[in-house]
Amino acid sequence: MSDKKVSIAKRAEDYSRWYLDVIREADLAEHSAVKGCMIIKPHGYALWENMQAVLDRRFKETGHQNAYFPLFVPKSFLSREASHVEGFAKECAVVTHHRLIDNPDGEGVVVDPKAKLEEEVVVRPTSETIMYDAYSRWVKSWRDLPILINQWANVVRWEMRTRLFLRTTEFLWQEGHTAHATHDEATEEALKMLDVYREFAEDWMAMPVITGSKPDHDKFPGALTTYCIEAMMQDRKALQAGTSHDLGQNFAEAFDVKFTDQDGQEKFVWQTSWGVSTRLIGGLIMAHSDDNGLVLPPKLAPIKVVIVPIGKDEDKTPVMEMVEKVQVALGERLIGIKVDDRENYGPGFKFTEWERKGVPLRIEIGPKDVEKGTVVMVRRDNGEKIFVSVDEVADTAEKILAEIQDGLLERAKQFRSENSRNIDSYEELKEFFAGDGGFAYSHWCGQAACDEKSKEETKASIRCVPFDQKKESGQCVVCGGSSEGRVIFAKAY
Repeated sequence: MSDKKVSIAKRAEDYSRWYLDVIREADLAEHSAVKGCMIIKPHGYALWENMQAVLDRRFKETGHQNAYFPLFVPKSFLSREASHVEGFAKECAVVTHHRLIDNPDGEGVVVDPKAKLEEEVVVRPTSETIMYDAYSRWVKSWRDLPILINQWANVVRWEMRTRLFLRTTEFLWQEGHTAHATHDEATEEALKMLDVYREFAEDWMAMPVITGSKPDHDKFPGALTTYCIEAMMQDRKALQAGTSHDLGQNFAEAFDVKFTDQDGQEKFVWQTSWGVSTRLIGGLIMAHSDDNGLVLPPKLAPIKVVIVPIGKDEDKTPVMEMVEKVQVALGERLIGIKVDDRENYGPGFKFTEWERKGVPLRIEIGPKDVEKGTVVMVRRDNGEKIFVSVDEVADTAEKILAEIQDGLLERAKQFRSENSRNIDSYEELKEFFAGDGGFAYSHWCGQAACDEKSKEETKASIRCVPFDQKKESGQCVVCGGSSEGRVIFAKAY
């Protein structure tokens, strides 16, 4: 962060610029020399590491193991499952040669024409094909099932319109891939992992989500059913924060993943895949941050409490003695405590920096605080200042951090509630999305054409069919056809 204070755009005036300003001022990421790719800086990567740690623990608690599969996928693998290749073909990066040579016509290097690969390989856009080829060798008997594997990896999808964290050509994610003896087991797995995502989003990210299924025309290429969690951002757009797929036997048949069951019959396995990515960081930014910068839920914040000593040289010793006392007391209860004792920056600069980086709680200690035996605590979520006895610092800090975590979730829930409504006519739907928009709960006949028409004319599409959808007769908001329940229309990232 530079000495110069750079302004952050107001959310209400320029949301897109505000989002990028927050990322820059929080020092989370920046664009790289490769178009569409990003550099995740240490503060941003620490946030991803915290997310990884929580999710990885939950995956292992639910019986999954980590493995790693190659970055490169034989191009022929993608064509084995027709809808899969159709869904990803336009996004694939293809490697055709394996060597560069000096340019015989001038400076630089060129592809060696003699180094053409016998079979071109694709940089993985997702790993179903390369993993299921291996599963076909690993599975022989019902005793080999279930296979419960997760992979932490990077993937490449050649995006034309990119935005830091939300949509980049290369991104980090986890992808779970499982194989089961029965469809019931696979369905249970897909729904279980969706609930792991819901729990993580709400309990750790303080980001309320709606669980449901995608319309058939919008499901993952090759899946029978795609389940999702959808969150509302502060510009009232939806963010698909995670997906879990019931793959049926489509990939099993394509890659010959079969087993001999207890009845002696040879059968294809039933499969699932599920994943979340660094897009969650974008969701975290847009769900909670404000015009002063990043706001982080304490459970995921890399730095939960920053202590800023204040005072001139003659006051330094007693101030630092109290700082150390507070640091020790907090360290016995919490992780993520930082003392900012840099001498080349003043307190005002430090306050602004940590505010913009989203540190949930700041503690200020100066000579007058030492005399009184108190400290000043400043909450990031609402800016409230609290004067606390030094002996009560640890208890108070724990209490405040818990209040911030719960408060962010409740605030986001209230915002979503205030910007969601039932809409029963197409004119009203168009008017709703011509204005501020939000989540429109409307009847839908089940036809893809109606979703496409809405998307074309309002820029709002069906985000999900909520699990808690009530069965009720109605008329499709677009065409007037019969409907058995409401779905969620929204503009989305």
